[in-house]
Amino acid sequence: MWRRGIKSAARKVLLIGAVCAISLATFAQTAPPDLTGLWRGKLRFGPDVRGDLLIFRSRNGWRADIAGFSVPAGMDAQTVSFELPEGNGTFRGRKSGGVILGQWISERLATPVTLRRDGTDRWRGVVTPLDQAFTFYLPVTRQPDGTLRTYLRNPERNVGIFTRVTGIRLDGDRVLLTARRAQADTTLVEGRYDSEEGTMSIPLRGGTYEFVKVDEDSTAGFYPRGRSHQRYGYTPPLKRDDGWPVATVEDVGISRDAIEKFVQMLIDMPMDSLSTSQIHSLLIARHGKLVVEEYFHGYHRDMPHDTRSAAKSWTATLIGAAMQAGVPLRLNTPVYQTMLGSLPSDLDPRKRAMTLEHLVSMTAGFDCDDGKDRPGAEDVMQQQTKDPDWYHYTLNVPRAYAPGDTIIYCSAEPNLAGGVLRKIAGEPLPELFDRLVGRPLQMSNYHLFLSPTGDAYGGGGHQFTPRDFLKFAQLMVNEGKWNGRQIFSKEWAIKSGSALRDLNPSKTQQYGYLWNSVEYPYKDRKVRAIFAGGNGGQIFMGIPALDLVIGFTGGNYNDNSLFIPQRVFVPKYILPAVN
Repeated sequence: MWRRGIKSAARKVLLIGAVCAISLATFAQTAPPDLTGLWRGKLRFGPDVRGDLLIFRSRNGWRADIAGFSVPAGMDAQTVSFELPEGNGTFRGRKSGGVILGQWISERLATPVTLRRDGTDRWRGVVTPLDQAFTFYLPVTRQPDGTLRTYLRNPERNVGIFTRVTGIRLDGDRVLLTARRAQADTTLVEGRYDSEEGTMSIPLRGGTYEFVKVDEDSTAGFYPRGRSHQRYGYTPPLKRDDGWPVATVEDVGISRDAIEKFVQMLIDMPMDSLSTSQIHSLLIARHGKLVVEEYFHGYHRDMPHDTRSAAKSWTATLIGAAMQAGVPLRLNTPVYQTMLGSLPSDLDPRKRAMTLEHLVSMTAGFDCDDGKDRPGAEDVMQQQTKDPDWYHYTLNVPRAYAPGDTIIYCSAEPNLAGGVLRKIAGEPLPELFDRLVGRPLQMSNYHLFLSPTGDAYGGGGHQFTPRDFLKFAQLMVNEGKWNGRQIFSKEWAIKSGSALRDLNPSKTQQYGYLWNSVEYPYKDRKVRAIFAGGNGGQIFMGIPALDLVIGFTGGNYNDNSLFIPQRVFVPKYILPAVN
């Protein structure tokens, strides 16, 4: 009897255990997954053609070999060129001093390449095109009412500013990114949740991104340097073969304590909204020596950064360098006569009067305000497809003012200035820049944005490493010199950086020849800063009175927080640190 009782009790225990196990399994299947945490999705778009480039003479003539392609190449005593099938890239180069200096053209970008002898009738170099990728972060937090809050962070373009997601929820396997509109949640984006993999597939710009949870203390790139907010201790920049002398902040009269506190503040910056300042790099040089070089959000010294409109100052630098090198270009060079060769009899007299100076001072008078939906505005010009020749397109833009009357922020005008230079020099702008500026300043890792016709765009968008682009600001402080070499004239430096016009109604920012300027309070006086400025917080600034150069790159595109480095960080944190 007692044995049967034990067996009966055992059966009951097993039955209860089985029921509990079934209940727990059912709960595990029906309980919603925990979405809180940091999610990341990334797509890479190529290009895949990269690596060793070999040009050699075969039995059938010259050939080029790269990334599995082998194609005929044209080579004579001075030049070499070839083209890969299906738009996979083109190369054009010139022989110079025992090497071939070339440009690799791919994805509307021109990248410099140097080929050196690798035996008899053989030349070898490395093609390193800009890697095209897009990243999104979704930081998900639970609110007191149980709802989930999030936003889309995109470091490359900040496109989350256009898709203002504020919430996320699951409906079965549907992932819904929502926003509060008229006191109700509206679905902005719909994706799918994979319960087995624990991933979310969400369609966004460029394709469908597979989001996975990432360790918030890792170097994922969302936080400046991980969520744990490491303690910062100053170290001087590395000496590299790029022409920059390096020193410590104490060597040049800058407070180490103040710089450490400022960098620590950047590291501790709370990443809690789209408008939080997103600093990708900070560089400071004084007396011609690089003394601060810090990177954040996964960026590093070898990663080129989109300089956006700061590259308008690239155009000013190249024009000045061309004048210095003897290219017959002058401020009074007529625009239409140069571009057209002969003038139509019915040409607007105001267009006849337009000169290069009007283009580089943004006073040419075209109806091209970038801040408005005008026929010559940058977005309108770049999005239209009827006329791929942006020089020709701009020449046909209607007039709004007489030349010299009114300054309008207009990217088409500096681009057309580049066209005038191209026409007179008779040399493509990428090669001209490489010869007159890039190589003299020991630049190599950069990528020039091209128009549909293959011309380097003078209105911005070039990609440079921060160390290299900072050299443009140093040139302005040095009145055109780099390591003893006169890249452009002292007169061009002074005129370009002058406060020729007020750029805004508040008269707080001025404009010269494709360089901005502003006055800052400094101790008991004011100092004028000359800077190249671009969307997102790209600031490369020189302050001649202090022999000081400052560089920021950032990711606050199309958001007013892009002005924080220029308007807050420089006067509040950096200038007080300078003795």
